[in-house]
Amino acid sequence: MSSLALCSGGLDSVTLAYRIAAEGDLSALISFDYGQRHRKELDFAAKAAESLGVVHEIADLSGLVGFFASSALTGDPQVPDGHYRDETMKVTVVPNRNAIMLTLAFGLAADRGYGRVAAAFHGGDHFIYPDCREAFVEAFQAMQNKALEDLCHVALYTPFVRIDKAAIVQEGANLKVPFAQTWSCYKGGDRHCGRCGTCVERREAFYLAGIADPTDYEDRDFWRRSLALKNAETDQAG
Repeated sequence: MSSLALCSGGLDSVTLAYRIAAEGDLSALISFDYGQRHRKELDFAAKAAESLGVVHEIADLSGLVGFFASSALTGDPQVPDGHYRDETMKVTVVPNRNAIMLTLAFGLAADRGYGRVAAAFHGGDHFIYPDCREAFVEAFQAMQNKALEDLCHVALYTPFVRIDKAAIVQEGANLKVPFAQTWSCYKGGDRHCGRCGTCVERREAFYLAGIADPTDYEDRDFWRRSLALKNAETDQAG
């Protein structure tokens, strides 16, 4: 089945692209410029498409940036440091982001004749992002079945939705994903900061997977302090 994969340029979505390519079903990648401060991730998505020999589409949604001023990814709030599961990370939510992106992707898939749209939602996203959860996936598929009724059927493929990032790293290693050519950091500097939630989660995932992390971090050890603090808070709460 021909697949259109959402690809931010991050570790999860690039690994998903490699998985689908290994299955022989990858037709194209689609990325979104929504005015994110870490827009450089799109360059890494382009690298993935080039390596995999598929078309790379970029949907320009940058005109919407003013609509999402409350998010640290597109507005004035600063991206906080800390563990991905900290309450403070909810400032990184862009309301309805995945619903908007998937709607466009499904339209493109219907137009181009792709049978499947793939997204790399995973279990670690569920705490903060409601539009990465299984209930959202099921509801979105039901909505698209009605939206495309009598035209075509496009399936939403989310194979990582029940696993964590460490499992994705393990799968990526098996697929020989060039992890150094992926971008996670929400701050969008010259190097991964090592302190924001996505950097902490990335660093922890490599550790838990037992895979060497090739990422160049400004602060390579912050994740340990952040995780220790999070565990201490959990113990106190228990």
